[in-house]
Amino acid sequence: MAKNEDGKIGVVAGLVRSAFLVNAVYAEASRERGLTPQQGQLLCVLMAQPYGMGELGTMLGLAKSSMTGLVDRTVRNGLVRREPDPRDTRAVRVALTPRGQDVAEEFYAETCRRIDRLPDGLSVAERETLAGLLGRVVLDNEVPVVFMEQA
Repeated sequence: MAKNEDGKIGVVAGLVRSAFLVNAVYAEASRERGLTPQQGQLLCVLMAQPYGMGELGTMLGLAKSSMTGLVDRTVRNGLVRREPDPRDTRAVRVALTPRGQDVAEEFYAETCRRIDRLPDGLSVAERETLAGLLGRVVLDNEVPVVFMEQA
């Protein structure tokens, strides 16, 4: 994807390349904790509350079989557990274990720290503009909450 004549990249290239930057942060922070990036994402999602398998699949963009495999591996690592869904006796919810909560909080804090450094070259006003514009894109496209707002 080439730059425009003025040396700037376009919206598509900017969003795609930004996604690669964020994915690289997830990959590095996950690897350092013995996780896959998908496990790191799962832990971050579950920080807010337990979710059903279907909800998690939708949020993480995974097919049912992929979601089941991801949860199975994360259960084996002792980071999440399956528990009965109080609203549907046929279903289960996935929740963090105490160890999973600790790993999730550590992973989340480190991931936030690293992502927050990505726009270090921007002024405070530029960062606010970037946050506002990205927020609109996310809200306009009804992207599920897969990462809590940094405290």
